[in-house]
Amino acid sequence: MVDLLKKGAFFIAIAGIVGIFLFLTRDDSVEESETEFDTITSSLDVAAEQDNADVQNETIAIVDVKGAVTTPGVYEMDSQSRVNDVIQTAGGFTEDADQTQVNLAQKVQDEMIIIIPKEGEEANGGGSGSSESGKVKINQATQAEMESLNGIGPSKAQAIIQYRDEHGLFQTEEDLLEISGIGEKTLDNFRDDIQIP
Repeated sequence: MVDLLKKGAFFIAIAGIVGIFLFLTRDDSVEESETEFDTITSSLDVAAEQDNADVQNETIAIVDVKGAVTTPGVYEMDSQSRVNDVIQTAGGFTEDADQTQVNLAQKVQDEMIIIIPKEGEEANGGGSGSSESGKVKINQATQAEMESLNGIGPSKAQAIIQYRDEHGLFQTEEDLLEISGIGEKTLDNFRDDIQIP
């Protein structure tokens, strides 16, 4: 009888040790799983923050407004904003501003300079579609400025503006090949006379 009790106690002790071992190792695996989960979650959070930052960078344009506006300066605008929105943000035109030389409907782009001339002054600088080197800034140019390019008439100039408004700013010269009526030969005619961006 005593032997039987000793054997029973022995088996109970072994079962208890195995149970404790399984319980302790289960906690370790749970802790490891929680650590792995935390690592995956933080990695996903970092990726989501990066995506949000990329989207924010794509939707924001920093614009420099100079000349005949109430409060000239650098403004952070939504990339879908128009020049008129920037002017309003800058407090509007001054009394002596020449509004006829500014395309208020033009979409803004990052690093854009808008110069509002006074009455009697000529618009110049980054607010127009011409650069200091005399090249036509294809992402800002008016129809008249585009028509000054070799091989670009009124209909092609209008097609460029329409494409720019519908698809966004041109990133490379080759993007112009997407426009109906502009092929390699036409692009070669004015490639040296344009600036992107």
